[in-house]
Amino acid sequence: MASVKIIPAKPHAGKTGSSVRDKPRLRVAAYCRVSTDTEEQASSYETQVEHYTEYISKNPEWALAGIYADDGISGTNTKNRPEFNRMMDDCGAGRIDMIITKSISRFARNTLDCLKHIRALKAQNIPVYFEKESINTLDAKGEVLLTIMASLAQQESQSLSQNVKLGLQYRYQQGKVQVNHSRFLGYTKDAEGNLIIDPEQAEIVRRIYREYLEGYSMDRIKAGLERDGIPTGSGSKIWYTSTINKILRNEKYIGDALLQKTYTTDFLNKTRVKNNGIMPQYYVEGNHEAIIPKHLFLKVQDELVRRITCVTANGRKCGFSSHHAFSQIVFCCECGENFRRTQWNNRGKKSVVWRCLTRLYPKKTKLTCHARTVKEDELKTACLSAFNGFWKERDGFQEQMERNIERLLAENNPGEEERLRKKEESLQQELINLAESRKNYSHVVSELQKVREQRAELDNCRNRRNETVSRIRELREFIRSQSSELTEFDETLVRHWIRKITVHPDWLTIEFKTGDIVEVGKEQE
Repeated sequence: MASVKIIPAKPHAGKTGSSVRDKPRLRVAAYCRVSTDTEEQASSYETQVEHYTEYISKNPEWALAGIYADDGISGTNTKNRPEFNRMMDDCGAGRIDMIITKSISRFARNTLDCLKHIRALKAQNIPVYFEKESINTLDAKGEVLLTIMASLAQQESQSLSQNVKLGLQYRYQQGKVQVNHSRFLGYTKDAEGNLIIDPEQAEIVRRIYREYLEGYSMDRIKAGLERDGIPTGSGSKIWYTSTINKILRNEKYIGDALLQKTYTTDFLNKTRVKNNGIMPQYYVEGNHEAIIPKHLFLKVQDELVRRITCVTANGRKCGFSSHHAFSQIVFCCECGENFRRTQWNNRGKKSVVWRCLTRLYPKKTKLTCHARTVKEDELKTACLSAFNGFWKERDGFQEQMERNIERLLAENNPGEEERLRKKEESLQQELINLAESRKNYSHVVSELQKVREQRAELDNCRNRRNETVSRIRELREFIRSQSSELTEFDETLVRHWIRKITVHPDWLTIEFKTGDIVEVGKEQE
C-alpha cells in the first residue's frame, strides 16, 4: 500500500495577528442607474447615490472606490452608458475589488451584455453583488441564477417595449401627435403642448419653399442662408442640403402629420428604420396651423420628383442646374429638346449663347435639328419686352386676367370632392370594423386605395388651378405697382414668372406661369 506524507503549509513571514488586522480594505464601488429623466426618477437616482455612499462607508472592511451613476439612460444596451463603461475601465486598471448594484435590471436588461461583463469581471476575480436578488457572482451557483434572472430582466424589457409600441399605436389611431419642437424650424409649443407658429422661424421656412420654386438648387439655398447668418432649427449657422430636403418634404408645414414614419426593429439596440409599408401609418389632417399653403407644398413635391427624374423630350437624362435663370426652360420648336448654355467663338469674338442639345450632340440622339443659336442677350431682351408688353396693355390685360380667374374657379367641382370624401370616411370605418373583428378586409383596402387616388387627382387639379389663380393675381398686382417700363433684366422675375421659352426660326414664344403666352419678334417677319 502506498504511503502518504502530509507536507504542512509554511508559515508566511509577517502574517501575525496584527498584520491580518491591518490588511488593505476591499475597494467597493456602487453602480446606480435610472432609465428616464422625469422628476420622480431623478429623486430615485439621488436616493441610490446617497444609500450606497452610506452603505459602503459603514463597513470597516470596505473602502469606497466610487459611485458610478448613469442618469436618464436606458439599460438595454451598455454602449451608451458612459459611467458604466468608465467603471469597467477602472476594474481593468485594478482600482476596484468589488461592485454592488441594486438589481440585475439596474445593471443590464440585455442577457448577453450582462453575462459578458459579469464573466469579464470574474476573470479579474471581481464579484458583483445584486442586493435585490442576493446574488454574488463569485458563488458557485451565482452564474446559473444570474442567467435566469438576466433572461427575466430582458423579457421584462421586451414586454415594456411592446407595451410602449401598443401605447403609441393607440395614440396614432386617436390622431394624437407628438412632435419634438426643440429643433423643429418654424414651430414652438404653447402651455397645453400644442404646436404654434414661431413667426420669425416661419419666414425662414417660407423663404426656402419660395426659392426652391423659383429654381434655386438646395446648394444655392444653403449658401444664401449661411451668407445671411440665418440659424437652423437647432440654432446652428451651418446648413446642410439634407436639412433643406427634409424641410421641403415635411407635411407638418401644411398643418398635417404623418405618424409612424419609422419603427423600432430591435428593442435591445433601439434600431429604427424607415417604414416602407411594413407597419401601418396614420395621416392626421389639420392637426395644427399651417405655414405653407397646401397647393405650394404639392407643387414643391412635384418639383422634387421632376429634378430627380429630369428627362428631355428625346429621352435624354439631364442633371438639374440652377446656375442660370434660363436653365431648363428654353426649348427647341423643331425637336422639342432643351437648349444649353455655352460659349460661342465667332471669328475670335466670344459670346454666351444657348444651343439645342440635338444640334450639340447629334450622334447621341441620332436625330438632326436645324435650330438656330440664340444669344443670351436676345433671351434677356425678349423677357424684358414680354413684361413691358403687359405693362403697356395693362388695361386690356387686367380684364383678360379677370376672365381667366373666373373661368378657372368655375372648373372646381366641390360636389364631387364632397362625395369622394364621404365615401373614403365610410370605407375607412368599414376597414377599422373588419380589422377589429379579424375578418378579411383586402377588398376594402383595394376600394379605399382607388377612392384616395381619385381624391388625390381631384386635389391636384384643384391645387393647380388655385396656383394659377394665385399667380394671375400676383402678376396683376405686380403690373399695377410698376410706374414705368422695366429697363434692366431681372433674373428673379424670370425665375418667378416664366415657365417656358420656345425658340422659333425668327421669334420666341414666352409662356408665363399664369398661362399667358407672349410672342416676341414675330411681327418682324
